[in-house]
Amino acid sequence: MEMFYTLQGEGYHQGKAAYFIRLAGCDVGCVWCDVKESWDASKHPVFSVEEIVSNALAHPARLAIITGGEPLLYNLDALTTALKKVGFELNIETSGSSPMSGNWDWVCLSPKKFKAPLTESIQAASELKVVIFNTHDFEWAETYAKQVSPNCKLYLQPEWDKSNEITPLVIEYIKAHPKWELSAQLHKYIQVP
Repeated sequence: MEMFYTLQGEGYHQGKAAYFIRLAGCDVGCVWCDVKESWDASKHPVFSVEEIVSNALAHPARLAIITGGEPLLYNLDALTTALKKVGFELNIETSGSSPMSGNWDWVCLSPKKFKAPLTESIQAASELKVVIFNTHDFEWAETYAKQVSPNCKLYLQPEWDKSNEITPLVIEYIKAHPKWELSAQLHKYIQVP
């Protein structure tokens, strides 16, 4: 769908310069998705692996984040191999609902109620990032916290359009359950993509 250079605004790598590769296509369909225009892959240009790598190399950071839509709708082995070959650290942001592919340094699993993550994605997670849309989501987040590895970082992220209402609840929940950390979508506060 698009490629751009910015700061990572969420989760463990928040604040780092990163080259984002947003792949079009999604079969999850979150009602609160902030990139619904990514859902229909046919509405976006197709780029070769070589073009993607060349564009990424035009920027000084060597952290690339593959996101979507749902990036695992595609086999990402060739893309990640090519990016690794030229020195990129690779992160993926995924719902985990499609089979894993690619060679990753960091897997951000953001499970969705609309389409459950696969066991292989849960096991691969370096970071569990759960979007909190309502109070029932805290209990739902805990079901996945029990399934990821003990080394997996745990983040709760207030849904942006409800952040005034939800953020105080997330803060109180984290204070009561300190294994969790806050992911506050820094990029939206500082108004970068």
